[in-house]
Amino acid sequence: MGKAEVLKQLKEIRDDEVEDIAHLPNRDEVLICLKEIEALILPDYFHYMDKDADELWFDLERRLPKQIRRSMRVHQDTRDAMELFEKITARFAHIKRLVLTDIQAIYDGDPAAKSKQEVILCYPGFFAIFIYRIAHEFYLLNIPIIPRVMTEYVHAKTGIDINPGATIGEYFCIDHGTGVVIGETSIIGHHVKLYQGVTIGAKSFKMDENGLPVKGGKRHPNIGNNVVIYANATILGGDTTIEDNCIIGGNTWITSSVAAGEKVVNE
Repeated sequence: MGKAEVLKQLKEIRDDEVEDIAHLPNRDEVLICLKEIEALILPDYFHYMDKDADELWFDLERRLPKQIRRSMRVHQDTRDAMELFEKITARFAHIKRLVLTDIQAIYDGDPAAKSKQEVILCYPGFFAIFIYRIAHEFYLLNIPIIPRVMTEYVHAKTGIDINPGATIGEYFCIDHGTGVVIGETSIIGHHVKLYQGVTIGAKSFKMDENGLPVKGGKRHPNIGNNVVIYANATILGGDTTIEDNCIIGGNTWITSSVAAGEKVVNE
């Protein structure tokens, strides 16, 4: 079979909804915007094309509203993309304040961390949290696709999967991090520490009349303040709450709530 026949077959096999890229943001452009945002928030550690803050802002203002506009077309949302851009950029200082608490939490929580600079430059847990913090602001504005592009980019780089819809408090620490999964409707309090392989996930899904999972709803657990969850623990269910000051041991499987101050271990 020659080239012409292969290309003809590929053209004939299509799903119009999937193939219509005119209504989608450009992934590469979104990731350029993400790198520019990183450099604006933490300019001493993240850089893009050796641009200073004014140059970064000018380029971001040129790129990002276009990608927001394209993403909004997915749901025929007619909100003004430039207004959404201004709302996002107005949150940069808030993101930085949160990220500084995360840096402190990781530094305090890992005896191997020699400095906060090492945390920023070397730790995959910090990088995953940083990108989540940015993506979450897009999610809160109901901007589709773009926040998932951001968090799946860092998921591929670190093995840490944080849905941009998760709600996470200050001083969040992920130690090591590989294999951590945090679902969309998870709510995590302040001063929470997770080790590698932790899953904060859904117990099961309601099905519609066609046997497909029903979208939306509270599917993932709530984690209180001052909670430590050790390696490979699995916590499931939208009605599951781990209350304040709990310790969840490694390799535990939890599908019901845990009272404040409890320690759960795998016997």
